[in-house]
Amino acid sequence: MRKNKGKTNTIEKEFVFEFKAGENHCVLKVPLQFPFNEHVSDLHGRIMLLHKIPCFVENDLKNRLVSFIERETLVDYDREAEAALQRLTNGEVDINKVTNSWAKAYSETTLEHACPEEPSWDEDFASVYHELIHSPASETLLNLEHSYFVSVSELISERDMELKKLQERQAVEMDKVMQELGKTLCDQDVNTVAAQHFDAQQVLENKWASELKQVTGIQKQEYQEWVMKLHRDLQNPNNSTINEEIKVQPGQLGEAGEAGARLFEEQRQLEESFTIHLGAQLKTMHNLRLMRSDVLDFCKHRRHSSSGVKLRRLQTALSLYSTSLCGLVLLVDNRVNSYSGIKRDFATVSRECTDFHFPRVDEQLDIIQQVVLYARAQHSSKQREQPEMPRNGGSEDKNKIIDRNSSNILPGEFYITRHSNLSEVHIVFHLCVDDNVRSGNITARDPAIMGLRNILKVCCTHDITTITIPLLLVHDMSEEMTIPWCLKRAELVFKCVKGHILHHLNTNTRV
Repeated sequence: MRKNKGKTNTIEKEFVFEFKAGENHCVLKVPLQFPFNEHVSDLHGRIMLLHKIPCFVENDLKNRLVSFIERETLVDYDREAEAALQRLTNGEVDINKVTNSWAKAYSETTLEHACPEEPSWDEDFASVYHELIHSPASETLLNLEHSYFVSVSELISERDMELKKLQERQAVEMDKVMQELGKTLCDQDVNTVAAQHFDAQQVLENKWASELKQVTGIQKQEYQEWVMKLHRDLQNPNNSTINEEIKVQPGQLGEAGEAGARLFEEQRQLEESFTIHLGAQLKTMHNLRLMRSDVLDFCKHRRHSSSGVKLRRLQTALSLYSTSLCGLVLLVDNRVNSYSGIKRDFATVSRECTDFHFPRVDEQLDIIQQVVLYARAQHSSKQREQPEMPRNGGSEDKNKIIDRNSSNILPGEFYITRHSNLSEVHIVFHLCVDDNVRSGNITARDPAIMGLRNILKVCCTHDITTITIPLLLVHDMSEEMTIPWCLKRAELVFKCVKGHILHHLNTNTRV
């Protein structure tokens, strides 16, 4: 053992390994630098390659090498500790400085000595809202939210009307251009007019999107400030004006709601409810409701709502910060955005009412997109660090898909958005599915079924007690979905839900 020149903190030690190769007795000596900062597997691979070590001693060499490095590292630690204690005994180190640094490090890293975190604005608002929604002021809060919803709906109606007028005007203009095609105009002129129409629509849509974003932002700020002020005023028992406001305001808006209920009757839905008991020894009761409905009906608000809809909205508000959350499974494609299909329809519904508690759906999707990109980058870096191993064809195809579209998710994966502005839902699980769900040969190992199981697991661990699931794992029916197809698919989904519930019961029983 000797110290290297110019490297006072580095010590060279010799590793010795003896083995037999037939009748020959071989001795391998390798100098190593300590502290050892390399990876043992890399060092082992280099030794095997450079010294041409036989493969039958590969594992023994690695075990001896690991033991040697661990033993000598402990020896170095002990020697450094003895030297530090010796310096402390000789008075070379200020003992007060050492104790102060130790006390500071202990107090900063130990939870019981750490300074308590101050609650954020969101936490304060959540606790205040939860307290007010369970008080006589609950109807006042809901009426105020409904008035904001009506104003946003009127703004959206104006936007739709203006866009419709623009499209009609452009359609007339395009008809005139097509009539002159081949006479005074050519294809390039038609393309120019189409591009101008597209730009005009984009400008108008961006203008209204900016205005809606500004209006909802102002509404959210006003609502949160009003809720905090109402809570402070209610703390004063001598304040009679606020109590009168709570008593009077519900009656005024309640009459409007009843009048609207007489004018707009809800469409009747086909539904049937069951009570089931699952479990062998420890039986649990669950409520099962079969409904024929559009999945977005659980999210939509109605300007002229009946008493039943108002009660459901009240129940959703009461359980917003509780252990009885409501979830919804939405089947989407592999792109994390709101530009097409049911994702666009859902985003349109969510923008009709201001979310006073959580970020807008567009902001949540932007954050999710960044998380997906980060996760894919981490996955790719780990794969590059691992040694090359033979893979089957399925995993190779999966890796190619990830490398080609790092911003997309795979079938069976899902992302979650939180909402307080939907009619009957707090949590939306956006489950990625592909065209395979429309075939009749999917099994319990299909990515869609596995994703549904993972969603149910999240529900059990995060207080989501009500979950709405598309029973056939599709949102739209087609010709190939016959009655036998529907029965087979419903049985598969029911077995998936039942299996997970029984597994969760068994896990809780063992715990």
